[in-house]
Amino acid sequence: MFDSTYMARRYSGRVISRIGSWWVSGSGILWVAGSLVAIALLIPVVYLLLRALGAGDAAWEELISVRTARILGRTIWLAFSVTLCCGFLAVPLAWLTVRSDLPMRRMWAVLTPLPLVVPSYVGAYLMISVLGPRGLLQHWLEPLGVQRLPDIYGFPGAFLVLTMLSYPYVLLSTRAALLRMNPAMEEAARNLGSGPWGTFWRVILPQLRPSLVAGGLLVTLYVLRDFGAVSLMRYSTFTRAIFLQYQSSFDRTMAAILALVLVLIAMTILAVDVRTRGRASYHGGDVGSVGSAVTVRLGLWRWPSFCFCFAVVTLALVMPAGVLFLWLVRGISAGVDLSSLWVSALNSLLTSGAAAGLALVAAIPVAVLSVRYVGRASSILERVSYAAFALPGMVVALALVFFGANYARPLYQTMALLLFGYVILFLPEVVGALRASLLQLSPSLEHAARTLGRGPLDVFRTITLPITWPGMAAGVVLVFLTAMKELPVTLILSPLGFRTLSTSVWSAVSEAFFARAAAPALLLIILSSLPMAMLVMRERERIYE
Repeated sequence: MFDSTYMARRYSGRVISRIGSWWVSGSGILWVAGSLVAIALLIPVVYLLLRALGAGDAAWEELISVRTARILGRTIWLAFSVTLCCGFLAVPLAWLTVRSDLPMRRMWAVLTPLPLVVPSYVGAYLMISVLGPRGLLQHWLEPLGVQRLPDIYGFPGAFLVLTMLSYPYVLLSTRAALLRMNPAMEEAARNLGSGPWGTFWRVILPQLRPSLVAGGLLVTLYVLRDFGAVSLMRYSTFTRAIFLQYQSSFDRTMAAILALVLVLIAMTILAVDVRTRGRASYHGGDVGSVGSAVTVRLGLWRWPSFCFCFAVVTLALVMPAGVLFLWLVRGISAGVDLSSLWVSALNSLLTSGAAAGLALVAAIPVAVLSVRYVGRASSILERVSYAAFALPGMVVALALVFFGANYARPLYQTMALLLFGYVILFLPEVVGALRASLLQLSPSLEHAARTLGRGPLDVFRTITLPITWPGMAAGVVLVFLTAMKELPVTLILSPLGFRTLSTSVWSAVSEAFFARAAAPALLLIILSSLPMAMLVMRERERIYE
């Protein structure tokens, strides 16, 4: 009896000791935090599963019909095309604004990401008003004999709008990767006789793969869930079908099934990404502490590169902003009241800033576990973090309304539930950027600090945070910009009487008061440029020397 009791106490003591060391090491805290984040992110998926459980035979027959297959094909083709084109736009823009002697590159560094803040429904309407068959461009060309421009409706219009509004996802993550990259590898390639282009293709581009994949995933999932652009451009996708089901029927079962298909598509894309990652490492010694990167002289390509940046910014930002300014002048001339605009602007800034901060806190355990504790559990956690981003904002909002009304009544119609919705929807934007940053940080730096007696939080504060800060900042800016323009979640989850710039734009556009919509839309762009300008100004001055 004595021996068994002694052995039981000894065994339990060992278990408690191991649990204590596991918790003190920091991994326990990460896993608990990551599990809580995963549970929160699964709320929309659980809501859809509950809705889909009551589906009848007619709903399943509709799901496997030829019509649904065509919509699925159109959706995947649009997502693939936009993602590919965004990569071709974003990589040159990122490299030019970080590693070259591009004229006025600080200005381009601020302006090129700003199209991300333009709501897709506003961007689509502005594109139609300028480039449509009877738009402003046709009106200007009419003296030259142009009576009608070609239609931009359908795939061409949706492709153009979504590409121009979503390439900043890839741009921001790629810029952050270039700022973190160890310049010693480029110098070694140059010393071995490789030219600027050879160094880019053999050294720089392979190191950009995690950032390109992270940004590309965000673009793909953004296109999958977009409704405004595809609706105005009359291009049928899964999201449009889901919205039509929600609006035209009291039974939301079919809409829930279609939304679950979007989740499955997102999970498939993420599974393919995980399978193709391989075992490559992307850190190269003491990142960020080995000197300044070489500024490439563009030579004859200097002004063509300038024209490339000018063309992208003109089409994606200046042209929409110019039309909005024209509407604003007409509205002021007509006496449009703008007195309530500042309250909406303050609400947008506060909620977007809070959402960005909360998303960063929630993303840290997910990103760290997926990079430093590679395994099946961390892989599942990473995939779960992307699940809600593929869903339309209305689906996430309705899921949280169901959750708040049935299980969390004190949170119903409060700011807390609105911020919760933002975090669920935009968490992948921080996870992707932060994960790409961590991949470029050598684990040996953290291990060395731990062996010298530093605790996990101290190591994170003094080593991990300073080196991965560009990626964190890019992710936070992404969340801030996209939360500023988010509409369905804001309309459904915000407290009564709470107005933001996005809801002000929507209410004016839905009532065809375009002059009244111009002021909040322009202010949305101006306010969103502030964090981008601060981010660029805080970048290392060495890239501009």
